[in-house]
Amino acid sequence: MTPGVVLDLYREALLLVIMMVSVMVVPSLIVGLMISVFQAATQINEQTLSFLPRLIVTLGALMWFGPWLLTKLMDLFSFLFHNIPLLIG
Repeated sequence: MTPGVVLDLYREALLLVIMMVSVMVVPSLIVGLMISVFQAATQINEQTLSFLPRLIVTLGALMWFGPWLLTKLMDLFSFLFHNIPLLIG
């Protein structure tokens, strides 16, 4: 196994992790920002106000993008398991 192969596998795995995390975090951040702007405009200083909408959006994103994320994860592991003899040497 050459260092180039290891770096390519590492790059693919890291890209997959970044995609999986960003799909869950970005919608939550956008909703949190909108609620923060609303709180600043109305001067409501309630810390728990943003929790429930962010939770709902995160769970919705997980339900919406879950099959796609699972497919990407299965594709990566399928590639790794099928190419073990080629990757080792």
